[in-house]
Amino acid sequence: MAETYDFLFKFLVIGSAGTGKSCLLHQFIENKFKQDSNHTIGVEFGSRVVNVGGKTVKLQIWDTAGQERFRRETYNSLAAWLTDARTLASPNIVVILCGNKKDLDPEREVTFLEASRFAQENELMFLETSALTGENVEEAFLKCARTILNKIDSGELDPERMGSGIQYGDVSLRQLRQPRSAQAVAPQPCGC
Repeated sequence: MAETYDFLFKFLVIGSAGTGKSCLLHQFIENKFKQDSNHTIGVEFGSRVVNVGGKTVKLQIWDTAGQERFRRETYNSLAAWLTDARTLASPNIVVILCGNKKDLDPEREVTFLEASRFAQENELMFLETSALTGENVEEAFLKCARTILNKIDSGELDPERMGSGIQYGDVSLRQLRQPRSAQAVAPQPCGC
């Protein structure tokens, strides 16, 4: 039987090598820690259907290979990763900064305050996560999905816009969602 959902959201997990991107993906999809995690070569992929705000949403998650070394440099390269994402994907994409490996708090090199300040200055959501323990991993993905749904409801994001990373699920559901006046009007670009 075919999977049905209201929306499909494409997520990209980006960042430096060794930060736990694949482990976050695996923890979210499989609900367990990936013990034998090697550096990703190319792209890994996973998907999961979740209920967010009464909507069924399929999250299609693409885990990209990092290209930097681990330690504080990963924090210092955040601005470059963010610029790439906003330039190559869309200036209005929804971004959450995950401070992963929260379970290694004694070895912390970036304070919570530094990371949250960076997130605030760059209009990002922020959560500290642990792919090992699962802390805040599900919440990170769901928080993003809720924000995307809110932006769709407000008209800021348009699932009909090519390259938005958002799609309606079932075609009949799309037609039911569009008000009659909107069906007669050509969609306007929203800059996302």
